[in-house]
Amino acid sequence: MTNIFQYEFIQNAIYSSILASFACGIIGSLIIVNRMTFLAGGIAHANYGGIGLAFYLGLPLLPVSTIFSLFISSLLALITFKEKERVDAIIGVMWAMGMALGIILIDITPGYNPDIMSFLFGSILAVTHFDLYIMVILDIFIIMFILIYYRAVLLLSFDSEYAFTRGISTRFLYFLILNMIGLSVVIVMRMVGLILVIALLTIPSYLAEKLSTSFINMMLISIILCLFFCFTGIFISYFFDITAGAAIISVASVAFLIFYFIRILRAFQK
Repeated sequence: MTNIFQYEFIQNAIYSSILASFACGIIGSLIIVNRMTFLAGGIAHANYGGIGLAFYLGLPLLPVSTIFSLFISSLLALITFKEKERVDAIIGVMWAMGMALGIILIDITPGYNPDIMSFLFGSILAVTHFDLYIMVILDIFIIMFILIYYRAVLLLSFDSEYAFTRGISTRFLYFLILNMIGLSVVIVMRMVGLILVIALLTIPSYLAEKLSTSFINMMLISIILCLFFCFTGIFISYFFDITAGAAIISVASVAFLIFYFIRILRAFQK
């Protein structure tokens, strides 16, 4: 068991799991409380355009994806802040456009075309030191955001009208939340891929919501659960030689099903 930690790619996978867990715990809780799961999914899948752009321009993946993700999340924030009734259609259009753009850019990139599956389903064991540095910077932004705007975010999440009467700029805060979702997507996509990123952002936070009594506890429990899912998934993927991202999400999904099954049993016993 201890031999597994001598490999650099395993060490990087562990470090990236820790960094991703903080992002998922904090921003995932905001996604669940504000019912932004589909919106976060739209940002995640549209960000495939950023991956295609990075390869087409021959630039590092994470910095380009970060800029593209912030652009997409800002655009969605601008469009969806008032258009609440048609938000699902808008998200669907942005989702499809981003995916199509990424595929086209990768197709027309001269030379070697990368494995699309590694970006759709993750490649945590291929995380580099440079990726870790970018993830640290993005995590710092996310933590600073929640430390500075915690009370405002709390008001907006549970009573947006009351938050507005208290002088909180709800539009500005909405933009910030979506931008933080965009940053979280960039952090997590390197681990589990764009297809599975929304699961890691929502499953731990959903379970944490049912186990916590306050918003801050929800975020802390979500971080712990995400760490457990990531570490367990990495070990399973190593020993059974399966894709790490899929293993992580499978562990989280099993935990979700067990939790729900227990709740159903308790409901029948009452």
